[in-house]
Amino acid sequence: MARPSPYPPELRERAVRMVTEIRPNYPTEWAAMKAVAAKLGIGAAETVSGAGR
Repeated sequence: MARPSPYPPELRERAVRMVTEIRPNYPTEWAAMKAVAAKLGIGAAETVSGAGR
């Protein structure tokens, strides 16, 4: 079982929205996730990729 996220649900929801909004500005979804993670102070883009789960 995965451990609980240290990030509140609101932050994770915001990250998902941001990736969706900025995705057209980046060559890949991964690049968009990395940019969002950096903007929100999230340590790893992998965290953003799992945000919608």
